[in-house]
Amino acid sequence: MALIVQKYGGTSVGDTERMKNVARRCIAAQKAGHDVVVVVSAMSGETNRLLKLVAQITDRPSEREQDVVVATGEQVSIGLVAMAIHAQRGKATSFMGHQVRILTDSTHAKARIKSIDGERIHAALKKKQIVVVAGFQGVDEAGNITTLGRGGSDTTAVALAAALKADACEIYTDVDGVYTTDPNVVPAARKLERISYEEMLELASVGAKVLQIRSVEFAMKYKVPLWVKSSFTQDPGTLVCEEDKSMEEVLVSGIAYDKNEAKITVWGVPDTPGVAAKVFGALDDKNIVVDLIVQNASKDGRTDLSFTVGKSDFVKASELVKKVAKSIKAEGVAVDDQIAKVSIVGVGMRNHSGVAARMFQILSKEGINIQMISTSEIKVSCVVHAKYTELAVRALHTAFGLDAVSASEATVSEAKALKGEKV
Repeated sequence: MALIVQKYGGTSVGDTERMKNVARRCIAAQKAGHDVVVVVSAMSGETNRLLKLVAQITDRPSEREQDVVVATGEQVSIGLVAMAIHAQRGKATSFMGHQVRILTDSTHAKARIKSIDGERIHAALKKKQIVVVAGFQGVDEAGNITTLGRGGSDTTAVALAAALKADACEIYTDVDGVYTTDPNVVPAARKLERISYEEMLELASVGAKVLQIRSVEFAMKYKVPLWVKSSFTQDPGTLVCEEDKSMEEVLVSGIAYDKNEAKITVWGVPDTPGVAAKVFGALDDKNIVVDLIVQNASKDGRTDLSFTVGKSDFVKASELVKKVAKSIKAEGVAVDDQIAKVSIVGVGMRNHSGVAARMFQILSKEGINIQMISTSEIKVSCVVHAKYTELAVRALHTAFGLDAVSASEATVSEAKALKGEKV
């Protein structure tokens, strides 16, 4: 017998018929001899509907009260899914985040999980119940309802799997696994049988929508085997797991893009110690996450400082940076919300040189100007104008051999590409 945590996203519980399908899957897993814990998101579109109601009341809502409102979406889902299991002669009990004590910090709208009390879950499992838990939400030390941010149900599921020492965590969504890139942009994209935690973490951080980044962090930290599957097929999906040597044979595993970013440039900044700390310290105080950062070489004692933030924080960040710019006597602030970040990811990059140069050549050949660059050991990201996003992704996907039928063919294509040979 294994303990399995399953998570079903908004599209998987988008209506009552789909909820009945989820119930069938849960009961089948239990009949196969497993203990089953199910994490459920709000119905597709429900969180957006609730946020629109909030916006109709005020354009500057209390984040605490907003969390109270949006958390109701998952409450509806878990109750309906539990009843769907009952209707099919199964046993189920639903729990809100505070009922199983998913303890978080007090950062509303993007809280972080601190601990989970699994006592009530284990008690229900001993009674042969399927446990249905609300994703996306928790409670802080003061008893306030908190939410984990977009995609937070993934994090709930993996955190529960880690806390309960589950044998596997299965993330069910509307896609049947992790692809080399978005199939809507590149129809020739391939589904991966396996991908390393590190690669998935990088892909999630640079725009891949399959898994929420914090869920991958949890999985990697606690070595939780993580499956990405479709709730509409019996496809085995993609396994996110520890890296092995065969993964290093493929130079680039995936291409990701993110249009949900905006660029802020503070120009004419006095090139003195502590100035950058004032800019980014102010952003950190407001919990605004900064992504790419580029600082130009100093000229005449002044420099330009550019960085990107998520579009959801763009207005707040822009207003804040303009105030800081005045205090540090910078010459001005420029903003641009028409950008996109395009990234290549692969553990094979560790042992190969020339990958970044190859990426730059490909984008140059397509007439795409690079505004900012960021690299890590297994990733290269470029910020480009938003209108070139799809062109960049398609060109990179083909050039790095990801259109190939198999991983072995991709490896040959990549090797030729790096040598400047025709693919």
